[in-house]
Amino acid sequence: MAAGIREKQTVALKRMLNFNVPPVKNSTGEPVWKVLIYDRFGQDIISPLLSVKELRDMGITLHLLLHSDRDAIPDVPAVYFVMPTEENIDRMCQDLRNQLYESYYLNFISAISRSKLEDIANAAIGANAVTQVAKVFDQYLNFITLEDDMFVLCNQNKELVSYRAINRPDITDTEMETIMDTIVDSLFCFFVTLGAIPIIRCSRGTAAEMVAVKLDKKLRENLRDARNSLFTGDTLGAGQFSFQRPLLVLVDRNIDLATPLHHTWTYQALVHDVLDFHLNRVNLEESTGMESSPAGARPKKKNKKSYDLTTSDKFWQKHKGSPFPEVAESVQQELESYRAQEDEVKRLKSIMGIEGEDEGAISMLSDNTAKLTSAVSSLPELLEKKRLIDLHTNVATAVLEHIKSRKLDVYFEYEEKIMSKSTLDKSLLDMISDPDAGTPEDKMRLFLIYYISSTQAPSEIDLEQYKKALMDAGCNLAPLSYIKQWKAFTKMASAPTSYGNATPKPLGLFSRVMNTGSQFVMEGVKNLVLKQQNLPVTRILDNLMEMKSNPETDDYRYFDPKMLRGSDSSVPRNKNPFQEAIVFVVGGGNYIEYQNLIDYIKGKQGKHVLYGCSELFNATQFIKQLSLLGEK
Repeated sequence: MAAGIREKQTVALKRMLNFNVPPVKNSTGEPVWKVLIYDRFGQDIISPLLSVKELRDMGITLHLLLHSDRDAIPDVPAVYFVMPTEENIDRMCQDLRNQLYESYYLNFISAISRSKLEDIANAAIGANAVTQVAKVFDQYLNFITLEDDMFVLCNQNKELVSYRAINRPDITDTEMETIMDTIVDSLFCFFVTLGAIPIIRCSRGTAAEMVAVKLDKKLRENLRDARNSLFTGDTLGAGQFSFQRPLLVLVDRNIDLATPLHHTWTYQALVHDVLDFHLNRVNLEESTGMESSPAGARPKKKNKKSYDLTTSDKFWQKHKGSPFPEVAESVQQELESYRAQEDEVKRLKSIMGIEGEDEGAISMLSDNTAKLTSAVSSLPELLEKKRLIDLHTNVATAVLEHIKSRKLDVYFEYEEKIMSKSTLDKSLLDMISDPDAGTPEDKMRLFLIYYISSTQAPSEIDLEQYKKALMDAGCNLAPLSYIKQWKAFTKMASAPTSYGNATPKPLGLFSRVMNTGSQFVMEGVKNLVLKQQNLPVTRILDNLMEMKSNPETDDYRYFDPKMLRGSDSSVPRNKNPFQEAIVFVVGGGNYIEYQNLIDYIKGKQGKHVLYGCSELFNATQFIKQLSLLGEK
């Protein structure tokens, strides 16, 4: 995949905004001014990829939600980007009748059915607006790209395809079908945009297998229909695939429930775990301190700030996978280098102010003019640097407050030890009953990880003790009752997953950050260094991508949509290792696994991995789903 999925989806969106013709590079003319009308789905797809400025450069002067009150702008073309749902179609027909715009370019995020298309046609005839409907396109863009190598299916009605929805005990077959169809529709869009037909592997007897069967069927039908196939020569793009098709590994969330609950130590995953981080935007509440005011005055209102952490943010790109202490140190270094540059500009200014009486000043002046010119030209760069430093100082400080108040470093280290089955230096009961360590939810996460990772479940007596301690700590025990059922069920199905056996090494406390009068007061936070170890999802990928034989993955089913007859085998026809792979977790994913995959693939020359999931949740959201399942 020479081009990442992010770039491909961006190109597709830009083409759509240009009335579905590829934008011409060298045209000097003004773009055609137009209005963009989207629904919430469209908004979520566009917002991580295109900024408002980029939209403006494309000629979008106004972007509005479909279901908002919109005024007629009769001499402007409108580009619609919406899901083909009943209410959206009704609203579009209403727009036609009200003659809101000069012409209409209708783009559907996912394919529209014949009957709905006829509804639009009838409305257009009724409104006498047939000539104004310029184009109708299926865009096949029903997925959200968050990184060059990460995508998630949907954000709007994600509870429809959530872990809880798939694992509800009282789910009916038709409901399950609907969920699977939703997931498959998005995955199909993903491969159309990628322009590749994958070879599919999945575990047996799971929701992932249902997805695989349906996706295989859908790809197969599209390939057979030669006239309308979406995978023809021009879309497949010559030569981007080095004659090799990508591997799609479909895994089920149930193979590893400990990782989504795990406390983490890398920057991006921590931001997602403790802050409100959503579609690449983080929302912070900044408390402005009490002002000197008469007694009994209310504390000042909290400011809400939001920051976009995007691919253009170099610091974020470089450090999102780094352990937190390293990030704090880097922010500090950036700040120091920025201050040095700023001082240089100030110094030049003061020299320029010298009266030209003594000779020294004049010779210095000519020398400094060149310096000043270069200083002035580097100003915009300097300002951008300052913006990023401020942003990361704020975000990192917010994360640090959580680490310190909840002792997350202790939790992280302890959980790593549990998951790698090494000896524990402190009993679990002490951790749970320590009032200073963490929130009730942190304790619940810790205990669930212990429960999931233990080969022998604790005896009833022990369990009662733990339960009492958890209750005293104020925990809701509902998630435990679900995990208990789940464990009993998976015990019959498979052996517990192992998590490798590396534990983080403390490097002594943050020495450098402590000494250099840093803004980050790191006292008492352990400086843990991560050792690379593969999580279950990464291990499965490694087996299937490198064609290793392993009992864990040997009976994974194998689908090849290009084969004439589908064969139900677990014997791969292709014996070569793959260069490109997509890992997709049915039932939700997280940044810990994403980071683990990225670290794994760094060591493999010329190979690429994409990580996708049906929804992206942090531990808090996952615990919520588990308690809803446990309350049943």
